Amino acid sequence: MIRHILHSTIGGIFGVIAVLWLNASPLSAQTYTFGIVPQFEARKLARIWEPIISEIEKRTGYDFEIVGSPRIPEFETSFMNGEFDFAYMNPYHAIIAAQTQGYQPLLRDGGRELFGILVVRDDSNYQSVEDLEGQTIAFPAPNALGASLLIRSDLTNQRDVEFSPMYVSTHGSAYLNVILNQAAAAGGVMGTFRSQPIEISEQLRVLYKTTRVPPHPIAAHPRVPEEVQRQVTQAFLDLWKTGYGRELLERVPIREVIETSLEDYTELQGMGLDAFFVE
Repeated sequence: MIRHILHSTIGGIFGVIAVLWLNASPLSAQTYTFGIVPQFEARKLARIWEPIISEIEKRTGYDFEIVGSPRIPEFETSFMNGEFDFAYMNPYHAIIAAQTQGYQPLLRDGGRELFGILVVRDDSNYQSVEDLEGQTIAFPAPNALGASLLIRSDLTNQRDVEFSPMYVSTHGSAYLNVILNQAAAAGGVMGTFRSQPIEISEQLRVLYKTTRVPPHPIAAHPRVPEEVQRQVTQAFLDLWKTGYGRELLERVPIREVIETSLEDYTELQGMGLDAFFVE
């Protein structure tokens, strides 16, 4: 049984919206929470992850609660408080999660690398990042790794460009703010950029790409028994070996499921991103 929970804050009132979907999982199965970084709006994330988690339930015999967060800052608060048993998070989140709660990365995409992109209107005159001096740049959130941290670090430390950041909650909102001339540029990643409707993406062009790093891992909290972690890891590996599974995982996007560890992400600690992380 997939149990989907969305935490939201409206007018200062904290609400929990729960919607239940039934499947063939045994009623007595252990239930684990699965957090997902909100790169996309909630309905799109649900369409992507519900069938994946359903397959993992079938292969492990466990039930999962998909725990949604309305914005990246709420997601960060949740994993730093240890609220997720498993979580799909950005690479820098993995470092912070390991430091604060002992989360350990289990799986990642071995078929691609993560890097940030700066996009501008296709009809704009911007030809280099230096042309953005003094301009407003939209970002989904302060601590989105590719879409914000890497870009802000590069512009400040490597290009000496001053700009005004504007945080707009999601990648899609950042791109839309450029089209609406509310921002000169937007930070994003290729996965979310390519997933935009054609009427959005055709109005934008990529101006800049950042350094490449290993992509988002699926991490587990140390309270999850090692045997359960092993079974979930194997379930994802087995799912990727099927044509249907690859089709589902490509939507994340994950091209190739491989095992990983915290060691794969230690290079991030030497990139000076701490100065740009917002708590």
